[in-house]
Amino acid sequence: MKSNQYQLTSLGLLCLICVTTLAACRQDMHDQPKYEPYEVSSFFDDKRTARNPVEGTIARGNLRADDHLYTGKVNGELATTFPFEVTREVLERGQERFGIYCAPCHSSIGDGNGMIAQRGGSSMKQPATYHSQQMRDMPVGHFFDVMTNGFGSMYSYSERISVRDRWAIAAYIRVLQMSQNASIEDVPAAQRQRLIMGEQ
Repeated sequence: MKSNQYQLTSLGLLCLICVTTLAACRQDMHDQPKYEPYEVSSFFDDKRTARNPVEGTIARGNLRADDHLYTGKVNGELATTFPFEVTREVLERGQERFGIYCAPCHSSIGDGNGMIAQRGGSSMKQPATYHSQQMRDMPVGHFFDVMTNGFGSMYSYSERISVRDRWAIAAYIRVLQMSQNASIEDVPAAQRQRLIMGEQ
């Protein structure tokens, strides 16, 4: 009886060793036949596995062929137009992004008196108002450029705000400028009459 138990135990142990050995020899996803980073290569003359990209290679999704869209400039000058159609959806997106990223300093109406500027006191330079004649005369590419590269004490938002969202914000800034500097003549005729009648 003890002999049979010993034989079964020995057989079980032998099976366990075989299974373990075979499992260690298998090639699986965790052990792929490929070069590891910085591993020596016998294929290339310089013995490096890491290769330099082919000259002119651009990572997928990083082609910046449209200067107007990506730099806010046309022929090296700040753009006076938008690189895509400004729709109601674009303006609503710009309003939302403005409220998140810009209003804390510039305020919700863009007068430069946001909460951070108010609480910063004399130690913080107040942001410029968008409603000065100088800012109203700025090409729209200026606002895109400032968001992209920063200006004065304002740092770049290019890592935080996507390219299209920066343009949407610039479009919304134009809406704010119009809203704070509009006259009755800027209102379409049909609505103008209703406003005049409502005032009486």
